[in-house]
Amino acid sequence: MRARVSGLTFLFFVSSVTGYRTGIVIRARFVEDLVTEQADHGVGQYVILGAGLDSFAQRRPEIAGRLQTFEVDRPGAQEWKRQRLIELGYGIPKWLHFVPVDFEVDDTWRDHLVVVGFDSARPAVVASTGVSMYVTKEAVASTLKEVATLATGSTFAMTFLLPPKPVKRTKSSGRSSAEKEAPSSRKRFTSFFSPKEMLVLAREAGFRRVRHIAGTTLPERYLSDRMDSLPSPSAEEMLVATT
Repeated sequence: MRARVSGLTFLFFVSSVTGYRTGIVIRARFVEDLVTEQADHGVGQYVILGAGLDSFAQRRPEIAGRLQTFEVDRPGAQEWKRQRLIELGYGIPKWLHFVPVDFEVDDTWRDHLVVVGFDSARPAVVASTGVSMYVTKEAVASTLKEVATLATGSTFAMTFLLPPKPVKRTKSSGRSSAEKEAPSSRKRFTSFFSPKEMLVLAREAGFRRVRHIAGTTLPERYLSDRMDSLPSPSAEEMLVATT
């Protein structure tokens, strides 16, 4: 019986991890579709806040090469990524700019963008995915206000999490422990927003148009034609705002 319970726990954990990664793919696809759409309308700058190991520039060079792409992230992480891209043969194309910023001690990321070639007079697409839940609400509001001052016609896409619902305690023998270990566990998250709260924040920040895209609609948009057993969890909620 002990081995059976352990196996069920492992299977649930694997499913949770797969579902978590599926959510990441969905949000990336949404943002990249948005970037492509804006590039087709003449927008020539793309800023990724908290870029991490984002691989848009390497996976979609036919689109990224039409843009000046700015990856904003912590100095140490960016230097490691730069070296790995060189080692793997990708190199650093002229249109890809690394912008080292430690958000915890430096909130002047706009100034750093300009130093490496960002044109404040031209519109841009700015994306911040998988970030808002790890920082304070004050930091999120600050970012919204900063992005809202970009040139008219700029678009901001940001993901956020809904406030967690109360969890009913059950006597199930494996599910609760697996949930605690899964990457999607909300115990480590800091900030949550209702769609109404997020839209109000965006309007108060100065955006002209704001809209909320429910995470439940994104799997249907991108995964409805799949015939395999890939988990289709709700993706993160999405704010899309324009200046």
